Amino acid sequence: MPSQKKKPSKKVGVTGHIVGRARFAKISAVEGITMSASMVKRARTSAAKGLSAEEIRKVIIRSYRKG
Repeated sequence: MPSQKKKPSKKVGVTGHIVGRARFAKISAVEGITMSASMVKRARTSAAKGLSAEEIRKVIIRSYRKG
C-alpha cells in the first residue's frame, strides 16, 4: 500500500491589533452602548480572579439565568 504524503500545513498569520477594555468602552460609547454597573463589577471581579474566557462566559450566562 503506498504511503500518503502529507502536505505541509500553511501557517496563517494573525494581523491587526488587540483592543483593550478602555478603548473598547470608548468605541462602544460612540455607538451608544454602555455597560451597566453590574456588568462593570462582573468584569472587574472576573479579571481580578484571573478567569479564562470560557469561565467568564459561564459567569455571564449564570448571571442572566438567575434573573
